[in-house]
Amino acid sequence: RKNPPILVFDGDGNLLTTWGDGQLMDGHGVYITPDDEIFLIDRGAHEVLKYNTDGQVLLRIGSREKPSLQAPFNHPADIAIAQNGDIFVADGYGNSSVHRFSGDGKHLNSWGSWGSGPGQFITPHGIWVDGQNRVYVCDRENNRVQLFSLDGDYITEWTGFFHPMDIFMDSQGIFYVTDQVPGMTMLKADGSMIDRIMTPVNGHGMWIDTKGNMYTAGNEGLVAKYTIQ
Repeated sequence: RKNPPILVFDGDGNLLTTWGDGQLMDGHGVYITPDDEIFLIDRGAHEVLKYNTDGQVLLRIGSREKPSLQAPFNHPADIAIAQNGDIFVADGYGNSSVHRFSGDGKHLNSWGSWGSGPGQFITPHGIWVDGQNRVYVCDRENNRVQLFSLDGDYITEWTGFFHPMDIFMDSQGIFYVTDQVPGMTMLKADGSMIDRIMTPVNGHGMWIDTKGNMYTAGNEGLVAKYTIQ
């Protein structure tokens, strides 16, 4: 059978095209670079894939369908790209780790273990890297977002969430965190809260487009669109 493809919609929700038939077993996290390179997590196959907008595979990281308890990956959850091109993966469902790779897929370092202390994780689910080279990890079952250096040095943590799932920073430096209330929290770079709302969709994944529209993908099989004021 064919595996689930990538679905491409316009801003009004009209389906434009699909691709990825037979390539993805269990698509999960997605990250799109300013150059329109598309990084996808194949959670069930334990892989990271890089595509162009035509659906051509440009890079693969991981051993397909071969999970590892010590090395990448065991049901990874999400991916983010630093300004220098390094790739960061929240290895989140089977492992409790973050892995860092160079832009060409060379493994550079990893950190994390199962637990609730600083630098430990129970389901690292969402991940982001800002322009100040800080790595933000949604430590879902520990109800927090942890902050690290690019090398994995613990900086601090943000609390007050209920199972945070994804994180995004907009062009103004405002952070958005979805959780399983379901809710959305907006924060400044110092972690202080700006606002918090309940949402109709459980935001398992999130992205903001160049026009300021936010999209959340929920466990319910729905995508919700918001306009940020």
